[in-house]
Amino acid sequence: MNIDSIQNGVVIDHIQAGNGMRIYNYLRMDLLKCSVAIIQNCKSNRMGSKDIIKIDTQLNIDFEALGYLDPGATVSIIRDGITVEKKKLSLPREVINVITCQNPRCITTTETSLDQIFRLSHEDPPVYRCAYCEAGKAKQ
Repeated sequence: MNIDSIQNGVVIDHIQAGNGMRIYNYLRMDLLKCSVAIIQNCKSNRMGSKDIIKIDTQLNIDFEALGYLDPGATVSIIRDGITVEKKKLSLPREVINVITCQNPRCITTTETSLDQIFRLSHEDPPVYRCAYCEAGKAKQ
């Protein structure tokens, strides 16, 4: 298999195998007007197997949301064929509008204009709690 390198864009690497499509869907990459390559289950010395996403355009990425979706991923920003920035993601302390509170008595149920704010309350295993009602959500 041959996937061309990109000149200007973003590479999301070290994605947990099988998690690439989840990230693709969350970031709404189906709406992009550029080439997007999703490489699934490729061999990795460190991880065994991994997914990679290559996006052939500059893209604003919510690193907090991406860190929630896959805290082990890395994001490389490519300009003129050279990696100009590389970020290693981790579990964010807070995520906004990534998780939806499932508590029917939470204020976010009736006040739909409020941001869905969740804060990390436990790291291993990761548990996020609603900032309004403290309802918990284990990271999946």
